[in-house]
Amino acid sequence: MYVYSLEVDMRFIIKYIIIFFVSLSFQQATSQAQNKKVENLTFTIRGLVRESDTYEPISKVNIEVNGGAYTMTDDDGTFRIKAKKGDELIVRHKDFETVYYTIKDDNRVTIEVEPNIPSSNQRLYKSRSDSKTFNSLVDSAATYLKKDAEKSIQFVADALPLSGSVKQNAEAYEVLADVYFQWKQYDLAVTNYRISLQNYETNEVKLKLAKAYQSNKNYQESIETYNAIKKKDLSNYQLTTLYEGLGDTYSSIKDFKASINSYLMGLDIAQKHLITPKITDLNSKIAQAYNAAGQTTKAEGFFSNSLSLAEQENKTRAVKEKVTVAEFNNLNQNYEEEIKLRKESLDDIKDIETDSVIDNASAITPQKQNYKIGTAYFLQKDFDSAIPYLEKSIEEADLKEDLIVKKDATRKLSDVYVDAGDYKKALSTYKEYTATVDELYIKREQELSQADRFRRNLNEKQNRITSLESDRELSESKYQLTSERNKSQQLIIYSLIGGVILLLVTAYFMFKYIKQQKFANNLLALKSLRSQMNPHFIFNALNSVNSFIASNDERTANKYLSDFSYLMRAVLENSEEDFIPLQKEIDLLELYTKLEHFRFKDKFEYSIVVEDAINVNEFQIPPMLLQPYIENAVWHGLRYKTVKGHLNIAIAQKSKTELTITITDDGIGRKRSKALKTENQQKQNSKGMGNIKKRVAILNEMYKDKVDVFIDDFHDAEDTGTKVVVTLKKD
Repeated sequence: MYVYSLEVDMRFIIKYIIIFFVSLSFQQATSQAQNKKVENLTFTIRGLVRESDTYEPISKVNIEVNGGAYTMTDDDGTFRIKAKKGDELIVRHKDFETVYYTIKDDNRVTIEVEPNIPSSNQRLYKSRSDSKTFNSLVDSAATYLKKDAEKSIQFVADALPLSGSVKQNAEAYEVLADVYFQWKQYDLAVTNYRISLQNYETNEVKLKLAKAYQSNKNYQESIETYNAIKKKDLSNYQLTTLYEGLGDTYSSIKDFKASINSYLMGLDIAQKHLITPKITDLNSKIAQAYNAAGQTTKAEGFFSNSLSLAEQENKTRAVKEKVTVAEFNNLNQNYEEEIKLRKESLDDIKDIETDSVIDNASAITPQKQNYKIGTAYFLQKDFDSAIPYLEKSIEEADLKEDLIVKKDATRKLSDVYVDAGDYKKALSTYKEYTATVDELYIKREQELSQADRFRRNLNEKQNRITSLESDRELSESKYQLTSERNKSQQLIIYSLIGGVILLLVTAYFMFKYIKQQKFANNLLALKSLRSQMNPHFIFNALNSVNSFIASNDERTANKYLSDFSYLMRAVLENSEEDFIPLQKEIDLLELYTKLEHFRFKDKFEYSIVVEDAINVNEFQIPPMLLQPYIENAVWHGLRYKTVKGHLNIAIAQKSKTELTITITDDGIGRKRSKALKTENQQKQNSKGMGNIKKRVAILNEMYKDKVDVFIDDFHDAEDTGTKVVVTLKKD
């Protein structure tokens, strides 16, 4: 009986020990979940504490949030503190009764108090109406920051003349820089963050400046700014942001070891203080850095963490992380896992789209995910599975007017049909692709024009703000002229010099931007011209395959199609490059000429001769630059000869830095060929030659006269022929 009681007691004790630990674990999990939820809703509150009767600001007031955050008001009575909707601000000071204020939103908070004794901190300020209007205008600028850049900047311009202190000046320029950063005008953002810091230094603005430097590709300045910040003065959230920013900058310059170390330091702080969103982001960024450094196994571990953590946040964050990990799997050819993640993302995206609109620039649009899934199936040679997803991608892209994805998906679908052997659909889809490319080119030109106009408008507003600030300083100097004439004159001179310097800086940035825009326009034009390879050869080549098949010459058809496919694949691989090695171009020319000769064996023979002394690896040439000249020689010269002609391609060394590529034929010549052409053929040829001239002109503008082309008759005879001499210069 005694033994039984002891046994029952032991079971009873063990049972309650288990219950205790389960309860403790549940409380910890609940606490962490609550902390995560709070962190997700936190925002920065700007505020002011002042007297209710005189509107005089009160300094060194204790500001506390019931969640634990704490700060004090500055000399002008302003403060910033992190809080969330529903939190209670506790405002304490020895000269007035404690005030409790409930946070309703992220707008500016003004707390008016009745002091028990007269304030000892009496300073000269502008009228209370000016101060109130200034705060209202700056708040309006912040409200329109993401909606309307020009309106937001105008509010800042209206607020600056009402500024009554360097602190207010700093705040106005900070908001102005925030606007420029939001709209990706990073050079102007850098300028205005620096002006803000010149007026009044805060760690928050220093962190923003460092981020703006990184976005503007001033990487060393970004690193120096981050390292110059005193870490002991930062909050835990700011310190995490600093290390994350340093990691981003090091990653941009491909210093992945330093990048990973910075991310790990930020992750350690975020984990200690339960800064949940940063924990997820940093796990993901560490994984990406390890993958970029070639350490795939370590990357997989951190991506596993980020996926798990993202699932515990909101659905949008979870989808973004799935897409990021899917890209990682794609890079490492783990297509099955990539497809699985993207299909899961598609289901979640449907739910997200019921509550919000996903912009086409986002990585989580359904058209992009369908395109990526189709591409993954294509890389696995699963054509039947790839086609529906690519078709769905095209349908979604069409619906949402996403021409970039439509172009890529249409091109990929054409490739799938080619590899699947359905050449009729491949040709039809390829025509859709070319039409989309033309449409995209027109849209890009419009977008570039709009972006240029938008940039000019912002620069004009920035110049007006600079001018207003200079005028304001000038008028204040004139106001004090009677009492401090000499001092005022110096202030005027310095103000004018400062204004001139700012104008010069702005002009420099405008010149730099225009130069970059011109370069971008040239790149876009080159890309468009490269995509317009003369369709004669493609369509006629497919017709040749069709004729071989019709005549039951399957072996010849297979051989021709194999060479044709290899040529097209090589052309596509080089389509994104401005220049390729000369050896690659020679290989492509040999294959192209071989295919043309295969079709017109009875019309011409050909030879390609490269001088032994030439080191072809030392020279670069625009891809497929020579192909149209060879095509003209065959189609408009040699094809019409009554006897077999000759096509010669000779590459000779002109000097140490130059070589010549001579294409000669003994065809019927340019005059007779032009006379034989139909009106439609003349237009097509003119367009093709025009594209080549445009290409050469753009390349010479970008790369300082690297290519020269000369066309003349080959010799004086009945069949005069044509001679094309291309001079190529070494870098």
